[in-house]
Amino acid sequence: MAMTVHGTGSLTFGEWETRSTDLAAALVERGVREGDRVGLVYGNGDWLDYAVAFFGAVKAGGVAVPLSDRLARADIDAMLAHCGASTVLRPGEVPRVLAAAAAPPPPTAGSLAQILYTSGTTGRPKGVSATHANLAHGCGGRRRPFAHSKHLAHAFPIGTNAGQWMLVNAVDAHPETVTLPRFTPGRFAQLIQHYEAGTVFLVPAMAIEMLAARVHERHDLSSVLLLGSAAAPLPAKIAVGLGDAFPNATITNYYTSTEAAPAQTVMIFDPDRPSSVGRPASGGAVKIATAQGEPLPTGTTGEVWMRSPAAVRAYYGDAEATGEVFRAGWVRMGDLGYIDEDGYLYLVDRESDVIKSGAYKVSTIHIEDAVYQHPDVTEAAAFDVAHATLGKAVAVAVVGPVTHEELRIFLKERLAPHELPVRLISLDALPRNHNGKVDKHALREVVR
Repeated sequence: MAMTVHGTGSLTFGEWETRSTDLAAALVERGVREGDRVGLVYGNGDWLDYAVAFFGAVKAGGVAVPLSDRLARADIDAMLAHCGASTVLRPGEVPRVLAAAAAPPPPTAGSLAQILYTSGTTGRPKGVSATHANLAHGCGGRRRPFAHSKHLAHAFPIGTNAGQWMLVNAVDAHPETVTLPRFTPGRFAQLIQHYEAGTVFLVPAMAIEMLAARVHERHDLSSVLLLGSAAAPLPAKIAVGLGDAFPNATITNYYTSTEAAPAQTVMIFDPDRPSSVGRPASGGAVKIATAQGEPLPTGTTGEVWMRSPAAVRAYYGDAEATGEVFRAGWVRMGDLGYIDEDGYLYLVDRESDVIKSGAYKVSTIHIEDAVYQHPDVTEAAAFDVAHATLGKAVAVAVVGPVTHEELRIFLKERLAPHELPVRLISLDALPRNHNGKVDKHALREVVR
């Protein structure tokens, strides 16, 4: 099998090839031509049909535009309009071949394959375009990835960079890819146990939920040899907890972006470097530089830039934004960080999340790391709120049974005075987008 959606069905490589080829012929018959954008609006229970639709679209010469059906209808319509999609496929709307259609020639390496919209946590989502050479970089090697596993379990959503990574793994990696229609901690743990998955991928939000639910006390997770976290920073406290819950797993953090992929840094969790996101992997590179791309010395905080080992991506239909972010093979990540003398990258903050409070620039990542050290904190997010004197000040949202008084006392020994939160709020859960990233705009709305 190439792919299984637990409780729904499976897809063999032969079925995938036949069904996607038939769909490509139907799309050509419908009028799809080389370079036409084809919207793919699917939910997480539709991974099998989505996999067929993606390859059907690109086999027809089209450009696949993956979109999650969990997005608001207005957002989906806006993205489809932005990229000029001529055709949209949804579950149950697969066209059939009515007459013999000439098979289009295989796409070239440099032709456009996909447009993937960013999560939009800091503004309007942008469409990131990738060529076939970019998506297929590293595929087809003699050593297939994750050969230690028969099954690779994940719960990444369709329409995300992490989800597309899993689609590539389903084609190129050694194990069969297994997922489930809807993530809950218990269901995902049961999936891992049922398939004895050797490789597991998740986002930190899922890890936090699994640890809070203590699923490892009810399910056998000993089969997992590699547990990878992606899409957001992995707090050290959570990494330690994962090591306890998955006793045989190597806990690994992956840092990249939709714009920079397949460039990434990889970090095997190291208690001596708990906050590092690792060093470059897979032929890529990373540097700390000014906004103009001029390198900065070791240990100096600046902008994080990544260089992709593959054909560079771009913003579709936005030459100005492309010129700002993509430069001479390098990609501005939108993060601030520094590199130590051993080449390990540390993130200081998302550039847009840095809180300019009075004369200070405050790192929300640093604050969150301190809050997570409290044993009664399950989740935490720091963000800015308006302040009459300072302009902006720190607020923190927490999930867990800790009281505000206890947390304030706890933080006084771990944060500088200008880093201490002026507002604390307790929530049942942090608001997140469909990528699993905390929605800080929504948090600011909560405290208004």
